Parts: sequence; structure tokens; C-alpha cells
Amino acid sequence: MQFDALPATARMPVLFVGHGSPMNAIEDSPYTQAWKTLGERLPRPAAVLCVSAHWMTRGVSLVHVGTQPRTIHDFGGFPPQLYAQQYPAPGAPDFAQAAIDLVRSTELQPDKSWGLDHGAWSVLIRMYPEAKIPVFQLSLDLTRTARAHYDLARELKPLREKGVLILGSGNLVHNLHAMMPGGKTYDWAEQFDISIARAMEQRNFEAVVNAELQRGIGHLAHPTTEHFLPLLYALGPADAADELTWFNASFDLASISMRSCILA
Repeated sequence: MQFDALPATARMPVLFVGHGSPMNAIEDSPYTQAWKTLGERLPRPAAVLCVSAHWMTRGVSLVHVGTQPRTIHDFGGFPPQLYAQQYPAPGAPDFAQAAIDLVRSTELQPDKSWGLDHGAWSVLIRMYPEAKIPVFQLSLDLTRTARAHYDLARELKPLREKGVLILGSGNLVHNLHAMMPGGKTYDWAEQFDISIARAMEQRNFEAVVNAELQRGIGHLAHPTTEHFLPLLYALGPADAADELTWFNASFDLASISMRSCILA
């Protein structure tokens, strides 16, 4: 197995990052300053595995195995400066194959057509602006249950012992239709954000996996699930030995939680 061929390292942290607007790639803010600080203070990874809200598949889970992932500008209506951004990090085919080797709950399929979407590169361009660390992505199969995503994520845990920084990139609350520039954060958004944060602080990851997103405040917080699911890829590889540290625990545009965490 390719996994066995990778050298052992000190155990890497796991991250969940609320990535918010693509404009964070080029605008200076407390959020982007925190990402920069992360890159400076965390142990330097051998590779980054990013599970982003913006690579969605149906009926298949894909792992990018290419050697030079392209920078994907998967958004519209933004300034030319944003579209000019490139993040030419190398791919990580050996690490990607190791992930394929590890997972038994489903068959991960290799992919060479994707690259790095803005859920990945808009954060990494701040954390590791030199774009030297290999990066690969795993898709979100939207036909799978939250439980299935969590179980898959748990199988990726051994990658932490091979120098892989696992990064879930989404948002704890994400309702684009309710966005209100300069507006006060909605009560339902704060309630959902706090309820998930408290469950995580209590190490009640089951409550997060079983969060009700089909009705009530859960559905308001996530009319669609793709920005919630990356959180499970931070929780699955974690265990009782990991200390939970929050950062960027605030809201943008009234309905986007930027709350992020380190598990290490």
C-alpha cells in the first residue's frame, strides 16, 4: 500500500475553516490575518488534504491525483483581480493514493480533471502563499448521509501520522439568500452556530453528525448541506487527545458564520 511507503511524522492537526466570500483571497481582514498566522504557527505539513464545500459529486467520491492541480475560479460577478489569482501548488498523488488505500467504507475513485476550487485555494493562498506544499482534494458525494461522511472521515485519521494536514473548508452557518451587508446577525444563525460549537466543546460529535438540517433553524442555517459537511471531515479524524481551539468566531454578512477551529 502507498500509505505504508510514506514516512511517519509527528501527528498533524486537523482544521475546519469557515472560508466565506472568495474576496477573502485578496482582501485584508481579521479572517485572512488569522489564516496567515495559522500558516506561520502550525507544523509545516508534508501535504494538505482539503475537503471543500465546492467540489460536489453525486454517487461517487473522487480524490484528485494530478501532479499540478489547476486553480478553479468557481464564482461569478467578482472583480478581475480575483480571477487573476493563481495558486500553483503541486499535487500530491502519493498522498492521494494513500487516502484511496485507507478508505474501506466506500471506493474512492482517482480524478485528474478537478484541481483546487476557491474553498481550498482562497484559504491556502493566505496560509501558504508560496504555494510549495502539495495539495489534493476529496469530493463531497451529496448522495451520502452525514453519518457516511463522518465514517469516511474517520478512516482518513492515519494520514495525520504521515504529515497530512486535513482541512475541512465550509461554513458553520451558510445562507446566501439571507445575506445582509452591514446587517445584524440573525438570531437563528447565532443559535445554530452556538449549538454546534457547544456540542463540539462537549466532544458530543454525534450531536453534530445528527444535526437536524431539514427543518427549523438547521434548515435556515443550511438550506443546502455542502457547507456543513466539511466540518465532519475535521471531526472524524480527531480524538480525545486533541484540544479544540476556536478562531474567527464571528459572522459576516449576517448569515455566514466564519467560526473555525483547530483540533490538535
